[in-house]
Amino acid sequence: MSLVVRNPPRAPLAHADALAALGVATVHEAQDRTGLLDPALRPVYPGARVCGTAVTVSVPPGDNWMIHVAVEQCRPGDLLVVAPTSASAAGYVGELLATALAARGVRGIVIDAGCRDVAELRAMGFPVWARHVSAYGTVKETLGDVNVPLVCAGRLVTPGDPVLADDDGVVVVPRARARDVIDASHARETKEETSRARYRAGALSLDTGTMRERLAAKGLTYRDHAEAED
Repeated sequence: MSLVVRNPPRAPLAHADALAALGVATVHEAQDRTGLLDPALRPVYPGARVCGTAVTVSVPPGDNWMIHVAVEQCRPGDLLVVAPTSASAAGYVGELLATALAARGVRGIVIDAGCRDVAELRAMGFPVWARHVSAYGTVKETLGDVNVPLVCAGRLVTPGDPVLADDDGVVVVPRARARDVIDASHARETKEETSRARYRAGALSLDTGTMRERLAAKGLTYRDHAEAED
């Protein structure tokens, strides 16, 4: 049975906006290095950063029918997360679907398959993270699911989860943990700013990170060049 779930609970958009301001690397580290999707998913143009609440779409290989079904379920602030049931390099989404999604306030697409019309997407300012860029077309023959939990690029995504994407990749934050992850990310940023100020002043990470003792315990030794030649 194929299923479309209407109106799943979503994380507050305030949480998605806060995560977008932080970035993928910070959020991934702050939630104990979890949630990162396969790094093979890359932005189709550089510089984009978005976070939206997931509308999930499970699609058959080479068939984008359920993406058209999913458009109706989207709200402002959502991000479409698409995963085929088996690997496919077909171009599932392009300018036309992006136009329909943008009109509903969707912030972008993450797809573990292909997209096309990259120049048009760039001109629209509509970001897509995809495994492939491919002009190969799709059909509309077979059903799938919308707004059910799915695995996209190796990570479980539940409808309504905040999904953050930028030049560093894509990370999913479980909806119930979003507030705690935001707080942990801010704490990490504060710590990094302190380190940044020290490095600008000439400090070495070997010292500020108390690495020397650990390196020595692992057996690292130093010799001057003349001594090393003896």
